Amino acid sequence: MELDEKIQAHVLSVWRESMDFFSVWGREGMLILTDKHLMFITKTEAGMRWWGALRTRQLVKLHATKDVMITHDGYDEEKLRRDLENKKNHEIRFDDIFEISFEDKKWGDVLLLDVLEKGKKKKYQFGVARDWVKYPMKEPTKYMKVDWSSFVKYIKDRQKITK
Repeated sequence: MELDEKIQAHVLSVWRESMDFFSVWGREGMLILTDKHLMFITKTEAGMRWWGALRTRQLVKLHATKDVMITHDGYDEEKLRRDLENKKNHEIRFDDIFEISFEDKKWGDVLLLDVLEKGKKKKYQFGVARDWVKYPMKEPTKYMKVDWSSFVKYIKDRQKITK
């Protein structure tokens, strides 16, 4: 992350699934869009109380507008830089995204990405979870209907390399 980057969108309770052939597990995290990168943060220093309060506020906001181009109080660029020090968190340059689109599924809306990660092409699917089950493993039970169009447009407009 560069010093002049600013957070443009910050979405909590995002479930990421790898669309690779042998992939079976997903991960929960925050999807953060900056001026030049897309980040998926699974390990954060943010507290559980902060996360719970913002997740509730996000549900209300997304029910009203559906647009995922939202930001939250209490998480800024400095906290993002600290979280990115953990190697389990992913940072993707816009030019490493080959394909980005969104799809309206019956159960919720998903963001679809084809990216170049460590020299290999990977496919991911992101959805905003509304409800969770925690046993035997944490997994979403319901997803939200959201609008990914402005999120996708923001990235496509800033990519230097296009098809």
